[in-house]
Amino acid sequence: MSHPIKALFLDIGGVLLNNGWDRKARQDAAKSFGLDYTDMEERHHLTYDTYEAGKINLDTYLDRIVFFEKRGFTKEQFRMFMISQSHPHEPTIEYFKALKNTHKIKIGVLSNEGRELSEYRTRKFELHSFVDFFVVSSYVHIRKPDEDIYRLALGIAQLSPENCAYVDDRHLFVEVAQKLGIRSIHHTTLSDTSAQLEAMGLSNG
Repeated sequence: MSHPIKALFLDIGGVLLNNGWDRKARQDAAKSFGLDYTDMEERHHLTYDTYEAGKINLDTYLDRIVFFEKRGFTKEQFRMFMISQSHPHEPTIEYFKALKNTHKIKIGVLSNEGRELSEYRTRKFELHSFVDFFVVSSYVHIRKPDEDIYRLALGIAQLSPENCAYVDDRHLFVEVAQKLGIRSIHHTTLSDTSAQLEAMGLSNG
């Protein structure tokens, strides 16, 4: 007997929005501000996990990757550039809003993001308008693919794994969720994801 889906866990970057501060954005930042991209990228990889886990704030992260020496621009200018890189995947957002209204399911976010960027993106793109709860790495101090972050989402939803579905653009994160019994989708296109959710009983019509 098939178990009905009662909650969807969605990634933010790569599903609802773009990744925001990804490699392309960092390359553009290095070019715009005249920075050594190779050095900035190495520093980013050495410390970004710490930022996403909520153990340092955005100011400290920027101190480590850019402002470890005097610059000809301000931290605020750089921060504004960072947040300007975020854009919504509007058809995907509208699809999940409609799916929630049609099936009366819970929607939770399950995301690796730094606190300041997460707060900005949630507010800017009004994710609270349809998301019931947020499990974000910088608040819970656990990052995907740690199994505990998925278990935390299940606990908040108060549902068993077979009653939940998870959508993420990172294949590894999908694999981990699947091993915990959560029906999971590797998101590549909206049409493919909607077809897979329809096969789980979540049609949007």
